Amino acid sequence: CVLRHGVTTAICDPHEIANVLGTAGIRYFLDCAMETIMDLRVQLSSCVPATHLETSGARITAADLAPFVDHPKGIGLAEFMNFPGVLFHDPECLDKLALFAGRHIDGHAPLLRGMDLNGYLAAGIRTDHETTTAAEALEKLSKGMHILIREGSVSKDLHALIPIITERNSPFLALCTDDRNPLDIAEEGHLDFMIRTAIAHGVAPLAVYRAASISAAKAFRLHDRGLVAPGWRADLAILADLEGCSISAVISAGRLVDDALFASRKTIPPVGYNSVKSRTLSAADFRISGTGKATPVIGVEPGKIITQRLSMDLAVSQGSLQCDARQDAIKVAVVERHGINGNIGRGFVHGFGLKHGAIGSTVGHDSHNICVVGTSDEDMATAVNHLIAMQGGFVVVRDGRILAELALPIAGLMSDKDFEHVHDALIPLRAAAKSLGTTLPEPFLQVAFLPLPVIPHLKISDRGLVDVDRFELVSRLNQNPADA
Repeated sequence: CVLRHGVTTAICDPHEIANVLGTAGIRYFLDCAMETIMDLRVQLSSCVPATHLETSGARITAADLAPFVDHPKGIGLAEFMNFPGVLFHDPECLDKLALFAGRHIDGHAPLLRGMDLNGYLAAGIRTDHETTTAAEALEKLSKGMHILIREGSVSKDLHALIPIITERNSPFLALCTDDRNPLDIAEEGHLDFMIRTAIAHGVAPLAVYRAASISAAKAFRLHDRGLVAPGWRADLAILADLEGCSISAVISAGRLVDDALFASRKTIPPVGYNSVKSRTLSAADFRISGTGKATPVIGVEPGKIITQRLSMDLAVSQGSLQCDARQDAIKVAVVERHGINGNIGRGFVHGFGLKHGAIGSTVGHDSHNICVVGTSDEDMATAVNHLIAMQGGFVVVRDGRILAELALPIAGLMSDKDFEHVHDALIPLRAAAKSLGTTLPEPFLQVAFLPLPVIPHLKISDRGLVDVDRFELVSRLNQNPADA
C-alpha cells in the first residue's frame, strides 16, 4: 500500500514477529522480502526480548542471528533498544555489536544525551528514530548520528523537528513512520504526507526531498539509489506537484507499479497461527490491592509514546483499588500470552478518557503480550478472552458485548487478509472506541505502546509497572488481592 505513495525502498525490523516466534519469524520476514515489489530491506532484530523486565515468546542471541547476516535482503543490526546494556558492557549486547561490526547498526536512544550518548555512539550505532525535540536532534547530529524524523499514528515528532530540516542538515536526515495505521496511510499518506506537511510549514523542498531519498539511502549504505542518474537503480516517484508531493506514477526497479505488477507476486505461506496461549480469565484477575494513597499512574499524551509517571489517590472498595472517572484513571493490564508463566501485570493509566468498557490488543510492543485498558474488570476479562478465542487482534467491549473487532491471526500481529479488509475493519473499531468515551485519535496503537519498557518514563509489562528511567520494576501494584 505504501509503494503507490512513492516508497520504493523500506527498511524494517522484524522484532515484532521475532518476539513471538523467534528466528522462525525472522526467516518468514526475509522470505517475504524476497517477493515484494518494493525493495524491502531487513535489519536483524537486536533485542529479543527488548529487556529483562518482560516475558517474550523467544530469546535471540548473536549465535541465532549469525546465519542471517549475509542474507541478500539483510542490511545490518536493527534498533538497539537495550541502551543500558550497551553502556554497561552487557556481554550479550557486545556479542551482537561485534557480529555486525563494519555493518549498519541502527539506534534507539530516546532522551539519551551527554556522555551516555557518547558511549552509545562509540559502540558503532549510527541512526536514531526516537528523537523528539530539536535540541536533542542537534546534539545527536553534532556527534555524527543520522536522525530519522518520525511521524507515525501515535509517535508524532515531525512538527517538533521541522526546525532542523534545512538544506545544511538534510544530508544527515531521513524520514520514517514507525507504526502508521492503515487508515492514516489511506487518508493522509505516508512519506508523501510528511513531505507536503514539512513544505507547508516552510521547509525548503530540496531539504525534505533529499532527506526522503538519497540521504536515507546513504544512511543505510544503499549506494545504488536515491538519484536519477545513469547506472543507478530506477526507483522513481513521478510527481504532478512538487510542493504538494502529488504522485502520478511510481517506477520500482524499472517497472511501472500497477495492479498487474502486484498480481505477479509470489505468496509466501504465513506462519505463527495459534500463538495466543493464555488461560481463560475472570474479572477477579484484574483486581488490584493497595491503600489508594499516592498510586503510581501511567500518564498518556496524544501523539506521544513517551509517558509520564503520575501519582493519584484512588478509592478502595473491599480491598481493591477503583477506577476514577473524575481523574481519568482507568485500569491497564498486560497478560502473558506465550504460554510461559501466566503473568498478569496490573496498573492504572490516565489519558484515554474512557467512560465505559474496555479496549484490548495482542499488539503490545515489544513482547506482544495482551494489553487491555478498561473501566470494568468484567469487560477487561471479556476483551482478553475474546482475543484468545480469535487468536489475536484488536477488540472493543462494553457491558459484556463485543462492539467491534479485527482478527490478527499471524502471530497475533498481522492479518491474513488484504490491506482493504484491514482498512475497512479499522473504521468501526475506531468508532466503537470513541463510543466508550476515548479522546485519543489512535487508541489502539496507544494501547500497544503502553507495555514498551524501553521508552520513558513509566510503562507496564506482564511483570508489573516498569520505571524505565531506573530500568526496574515498580514494587507497588504487582499483585491483586487474591495473590496477596
